[in-house]
Amino acid sequence: MQCFRRQPKLSVSQENLLQEQSRRVAALNGTRLGLKDDKDLKFLLKGSQLIKVKSGSWQKQRFYKLQEDCKTIWQESKKMLRTPESQTFSIEDIRDVRSGHKTEGMEKYAKNVPEHLCFSIVFKDQRKNLDLIANSEDDANHWITGLGKIIAHSNSMNQKQKLQHWIHSCLRKADKNKDNKMSLKELKNFLKEVNIEVNDYHAKKIFQHCDKSKTEALEDEEIEEFYKILTERKEIDNIFQKYADAEGFMSCQNLVRFLYETQQEEDAVVAAPALIQRYEPNERAKRGNAMTKDGFLMYLLSEDGNIFNPSHSKVYQDMTQPLSHYLVSSSHNTYLMEDQLTGPSSTEAYIRALTKGCRCVELDCWDGPNSEPVIYHGYTLTSKILFSDVIKAIKNYAFKTSPYPVIISLENHCSLDQQKVMAQHMTTILQDMLLVVPIDGNKSHFPSPEQLKGKILVKGKKLSRQEDPTGTNGNNNLEAEDVSDEDEAAEMEDESVKTEVEQKGKSDTLKLAKELSDTVVYCKSVHFNGFGDPSHPRAFYEMSSFSESKALKLAQESGNSFIHHNIRHLSRIYPAGWRTDSSNYNPIDLWNVGCQIVALNFQTAGTEMDVYQGRFQDNGFSGYVLKPEFLRDEQTTFNPKSITEGTWGTRKKLLLKIISGQQLPKVNKSKNSIVDPKVTVEIHGIQQDNNKKQTKVIENNGFNPKWDEEFMFDVEIPELALVRFVVEDFDMSTKNDFIGQYTLPFTSLKQGYRHIHLLTKNGDPYSSSTLFVYVDIQDCD
Repeated sequence: MQCFRRQPKLSVSQENLLQEQSRRVAALNGTRLGLKDDKDLKFLLKGSQLIKVKSGSWQKQRFYKLQEDCKTIWQESKKMLRTPESQTFSIEDIRDVRSGHKTEGMEKYAKNVPEHLCFSIVFKDQRKNLDLIANSEDDANHWITGLGKIIAHSNSMNQKQKLQHWIHSCLRKADKNKDNKMSLKELKNFLKEVNIEVNDYHAKKIFQHCDKSKTEALEDEEIEEFYKILTERKEIDNIFQKYADAEGFMSCQNLVRFLYETQQEEDAVVAAPALIQRYEPNERAKRGNAMTKDGFLMYLLSEDGNIFNPSHSKVYQDMTQPLSHYLVSSSHNTYLMEDQLTGPSSTEAYIRALTKGCRCVELDCWDGPNSEPVIYHGYTLTSKILFSDVIKAIKNYAFKTSPYPVIISLENHCSLDQQKVMAQHMTTILQDMLLVVPIDGNKSHFPSPEQLKGKILVKGKKLSRQEDPTGTNGNNNLEAEDVSDEDEAAEMEDESVKTEVEQKGKSDTLKLAKELSDTVVYCKSVHFNGFGDPSHPRAFYEMSSFSESKALKLAQESGNSFIHHNIRHLSRIYPAGWRTDSSNYNPIDLWNVGCQIVALNFQTAGTEMDVYQGRFQDNGFSGYVLKPEFLRDEQTTFNPKSITEGTWGTRKKLLLKIISGQQLPKVNKSKNSIVDPKVTVEIHGIQQDNNKKQTKVIENNGFNPKWDEEFMFDVEIPELALVRFVVEDFDMSTKNDFIGQYTLPFTSLKQGYRHIHLLTKNGDPYSSSTLFVYVDIQDCD
């Protein structure tokens, strides 16, 4: 039998001392956040009882409080054998704090509780929402406002402040006896906490160097000295020294030279003084219009020192071209949170997709009880949600991330009566947002994203003998008629689905109600019957959906014809029927032939989603990216499968030097597990541009690994290429573990010395994990 040693009970004076120290640390961290003496922060640090809501019957009182690091929430748990880590979550994991009944859980289980007492914490990853009820309106307001302030202030901290905050939190964690001193043993534990393995000799050497008082413990200034050694960036010091004077100042003139010669900044003369004012912490240097080493580091860690061109983080492309000239961020089976067969459906999935910049969402509509249509993946065991709830979620979140139009892609399996209910819900809930008549009477070509700002378009079937979407012909008295049915769910390669389809006796036609038909203006769904006769073109508003395999076959065999088709028409692509696990296909081959609505499963992380989010990070994260000129030109001869001479842009030579990494996260949370990082650089584009190269493995150092390795890539068609940086924890016996990645369009690369701010598996930024690289782009001869 294992014995547990009881911890000695602390005396009252020891308890008081620890509490006072904890208050001091919390006050210091509050000040670092810019929230000194803030009443909401003080309330959260004290904590309060809240009712946690899991279901109608499971609603229990639990104590919640903000920990002294001002970035971790502790939650009481009654579960046996629960680890301390599982009782906390980080402020950095929170995507949103919503007041009232703004989640499905609150709608379902707390509808009778006054809204002013309710709030929900929505997480960035796939974790379930935390639905909470406060004891008073004041308590709820403290939590909602306090968390909002901490998130906003944390996000506005510069990289140096974030690093300082994180390291001091780790130091505090390593200080087991809370005496504000650090023994050699605690120092070794701390190094493991920040993801670096140091042998005993090296650890002792650092410790003795800092222990000026020779007391066998580091305190105050000694800990600060240790912090400086730890965060030293020699690779940046070396760059700085080339441009600095003997006193350690880089003059404005030398900064201009660095920006122009090394960073390839064309507006260096204007930029240099502005960068000094923005990033230089030393007032004397700032007054002398110069930069110190600290200011130089802060510049390189900022948005201005980012590898992604900051001018591309705003809408900068021409938004007045026809809708068919843009790639559109699009989601497949948007309602699903997990797989295609048994997973949950949720309005939360629509909110997540829309806030990730998605501009085309999918609704699979079926008859529901009480004459209310429902959304789920037909013939499967996925759960069902109300059509009306989804339309409300779309209304509330459609334009929070981007003002440009949202397309609702309807797959309609409803009876006539429930189709009328669908039409009624869309018109009454969406009101003026819903586009029901052509813009400015435009009847010959698509309006632009600019003209469609704030509008929601419906893609679906249209009555053929009714007046056409743009109102140019036909008879308007028809109430309903048979139209061809599009049933993507029936294509799923799953035995239970096939049996279900056979039992229901699927028909190739569907009765369509005029009311629902009337909501379709610019996106009329039709079957694809070939590219047709150019002298008798199809109406521009007719669009087809293709499975990935059919679309890839067309791209392979008729690339140029597909490009011409996509200049005038919209094409929607969806994953193959065998992808019941919600895996994704590579969108690039379809973008390369101008397909606009290339729909992926947003809930599934991986290379495909990384590339997708990388492409749509461009143009201000607006969900619309203008296709290159050669994919919009009516006379184009471009074919990505057989590149010939043409005006496809200048071939480029890309030199990339992977220099170092900073504060890479632990993959395995165990204290003794340190990562062995390696970096892979991938080019994704046309077939001959696809390439990858990787660095050596650095053993036992995720804190500040150094590679100093150079790679060269030839890029034939830069406008279609993306660059992906992936960091993995090397494992000789099993698959490497993912650490972080960053993907961006080739045309958004900045040159010179740049930091890459790594993203998690789900595409969210790490607070301070970066790669430091050098980029040089030359025209090929």
